[in-house]
Formats: sequence, structure tokens, C-alpha cells
Amino acid sequence: MTTFALIGAGPGLGLAASRRFGVAGHRVALISRGAQHQDNLVAELARENIHARGFTADVLDPVSLTAALRQAADTLGPVEILQFSPVPRGDFMKPVLDTTATDLDDPLAFSVKGPVTCVHAVLPGMRELGRGTLLFVNGGSAVRPHPERAGTSIAFAAESAYAAMLHDALAPENIHVAQLIVPGAIRPDAEHSSPRTLSERLYAIHTERGGFRHYAEPMPA
Repeated sequence: MTTFALIGAGPGLGLAASRRFGVAGHRVALISRGAQHQDNLVAELARENIHARGFTADVLDPVSLTAALRQAADTLGPVEILQFSPVPRGDFMKPVLDTTATDLDDPLAFSVKGPVTCVHAVLPGMRELGRGTLLFVNGGSAVRPHPERAGTSIAFAAESAYAAMLHDALAPENIHVAQLIVPGAIRPDAEHSSPRTLSERLYAIHTERGGFRHYAEPMPA
């Protein structure tokens, strides 16, 4: 049995994606900073007979992130699917003219060093399996920079570039890398961007193994 590892476990998209991949037969590793939060999600998934476990790590701390992913693989089974979708902090979103070089340290660590750390932690296991999926979920500023959200616009663009290069480099190894752009807010009542709809989309991206970039809904003009 293989593992679906979620970076950024929460009650919205994170829970919905964990449920979808769990129902498909994968064990679920919930990775976030808060253990109590994880316990609530584990209990909710257990009511649906989904085997899940929480692992505490901070995306800004590569050592804890690597340790959590390795522990998840040792405890639950090799990571076949990694979803990187932590929610950026509000202070990453300063206007461009107010953003200093120092202001970019954490956004870049969050959206670039975090993904690189995760990929290096799970890639050996995927290669041993002979298959794998790396899913990156980003807001619209990843493809259309927003001057009021400079930190995430810059960092998401860098994350996109990294993921696109991975898509090409890992395809010959049967490891699929894809990005899902969610232009608007994730809301339960959203037609295209509800947690449940997005989780189905992510599962389809994993199974259909098409191109690199996908959109939850069309980008507004």
C-alpha cells in the first residue's frame, strides 16, 4: 500500500483531497505545523475507514520537513503522491513597492525551498516504486503577477518554473508532475473551486497523467 502525502493539511482542500485519495486506497500522511489540527483530521478520516496519520513539520524548516516525509514513508508506506498546497502567510502579500529583499526570504523559502526539500525526500521512494505523482497547487498569481501580492507572485512564479522543469525531467521515469492553478477563493459553494471539486480534479490529474498546467476555472480578464 502506498501513501498520499499532503503538505499543508487543513479542513478545506486538504481534507477533501485526503478523503479522495484515501477512498482510492492510499494511506494518508497529513503534514502541518499543528498536531491538534492533525488529530481532528485523522479522526474525521477514520470515520470513513481511511488510514491517516499526522506528522508535524514547518515548511520553512527543511530538516523537519524531510524528517516528517521520511517518517511517513517508514510508517505508512512509500509516498506515491505528494500534494504541496500549504497556505502562504498574509505577510507574504505586500505591495510590490513596499517589498524589500528581506521580505522575500520567507516566501521563497516557503514556495521554492519547501518544494525542493519535499521532492528530494520522496523521489527515492517513487523511483523504487517505478511511479509517482507530484501535485503543486497555486493561486492565480503564479501565472499572473499581482502588484499587491508581490511576495507570493514572485515565489509562486519560481515554484512554477521548478515544477515545470521537474515535469520534463521526471516524465521518462513515470513520475508525473502537474500544477493546478486556482484563480479564486476556495469555497464550499464555488462551482469550480469547492474543496470537493478540486479534490476530484487533483485525483483526475494523478490518474490521467496529462499535461503540466491545469486551471480550476478560467482566469478572469
